[in-house]
Amino acid sequence: MSAPDPPLAVLAELTHRCPLQCPYCSNPVDLERASSELDTATWCRVLDEAAEMGVLQVHFSGGEPTVRKDLEELVRHATRGGLYSNLITAGVLLDEARIEALAAAGLEHVQLSFQDSEAANANRIGGFRGGHQKKHQVARWVRKAGLPLTVNAVVHRQNLDHLEDIIEMAVALDAERLEVAHVQYYGWALKNRAAFLPTRAQLDAATAVVAAARERLKGTLVIDYVVPDYYARWPKACMGGWGRHFLNITPAGKVLPCHAAESIPSLRFDTVAERPLAEIWAQSEAFQRFRGTDWMPELCHSCARREIDWGGCRCQAFALTGDAANTDPACQLSSLHEGVYALAEREAGAPPPAFTYRRIGGAA
Repeated sequence: MSAPDPPLAVLAELTHRCPLQCPYCSNPVDLERASSELDTATWCRVLDEAAEMGVLQVHFSGGEPTVRKDLEELVRHATRGGLYSNLITAGVLLDEARIEALAAAGLEHVQLSFQDSEAANANRIGGFRGGHQKKHQVARWVRKAGLPLTVNAVVHRQNLDHLEDIIEMAVALDAERLEVAHVQYYGWALKNRAAFLPTRAQLDAATAVVAAARERLKGTLVIDYVVPDYYARWPKACMGGWGRHFLNITPAGKVLPCHAAESIPSLRFDTVAERPLAEIWAQSEAFQRFRGTDWMPELCHSCARREIDWGGCRCQAFALTGDAANTDPACQLSSLHEGVYALAEREAGAPPPAFTYRRIGGAA
């Protein structure tokens, strides 16, 4: 296999600490404690290595990245290295002065998460009292500071009926982009799947709402739309393909091909303490395992779409079949596809169970 091109972006998960408890959180169920987090000097070294590799963007994330007191220093260091910096945040810990400080340090974009357009339900889903109201204020401060704003809206059966209002909220907040992302079922979301899976009718209605809004708001708001795989006909090209464009660094320094990759227990992930970032990207066993097409089972390897979807999602294949090398059951050609569709309809048709909230020790 030839040497891979450098990744376009790094997701820097600075911490798993977060004041919110979202039950669909993309963090692993086994959360890293603060004592395991990389220190400032190590993160700065890693940012330098990323820039030297040819990485273009760094996305500061978590958990909640603003719990890190060194966030401004990390943004400043990334900027000096020529990296475009984006902050992915719940916003509730920010004030106007800190937003201005981050902008002065070189921050170039903010992605602000919302759990709903309606305060009571949003705060219930996030498990944080007063969070929704604070997010509105933060959005105004972000725009006042001259930073572009993306609204991240994770949607599911318990807020999809408010989708039109969520879109109008994004417009009112002067966002340039709205990401309407159906819950993807790994980690915490997999534990809470029955609480979140929409019915097919809900999905179809939401898709129509997005299509109409895209036409109506052309030139005003860009809307990205991510559908739930369980109702898909073809798998998505997860992360643009395993180990092709993207890498993720955990709070403890593990380097992953995607944010959910630790859900595959057979893989071992190198850390930035063990090897240089470029060496991990090019040579590590975990990145090589599903990179390209040689690893694919025959159903995928002979498919004309093999370099379109790159075999779909390995974490989903593991979650639904027990083997990460299997065909992603989101693919209609998989023998398991109809069973996954039936599972979705069955769980979505039953009353939603109570949430298992995201918290250390809350995974039982």
